[in-house]
Amino acid sequence: MARPKKDKELKHKHQIMLRLTDTEYEIVSESAKAAHLPLAEYVRKQIMKQKVTAKYEIVADLPELKKLVAEFGKIGSNLNQIARHFNSGGIHSQEMRRAIDQSVARIYEMKFEVLKMAGDFHSAARGSLDGNTETHSK
Repeated sequence: MARPKKDKELKHKHQIMLRLTDTEYEIVSESAKAAHLPLAEYVRKQIMKQKVTAKYEIVADLPELKKLVAEFGKIGSNLNQIARHFNSGGIHSQEMRRAIDQSVARIYEMKFEVLKMAGDFHSAARGSLDGNTETHSK
């Protein structure tokens, strides 16, 4: 089955020749790939000042990140045990209160560590971007 024909008003029938250096071409080409757009469509949107959203997936294999994930797992397990204890009619004790307070304090510490690491990654990624793009991480 053939592709349906575009309306005459929607056809791109005018061409503009543009010469780029190897570096400029690489930057534009990579930006188009990041935005999941064909090169011509990306350049057309940039020229017409339309919003172009580039999406980057940041993959990091850092020991600090693995440590934080393990800590989150331990804290989650502790909180599940506490919830199970309370849901089964268990009484509140000073030891239980202390464990809850420690878990909550550690969660806030880890949140700060994660935000700091995310800020470092964001700064590094942001320094390499030019133009009218936004970055999003999955």
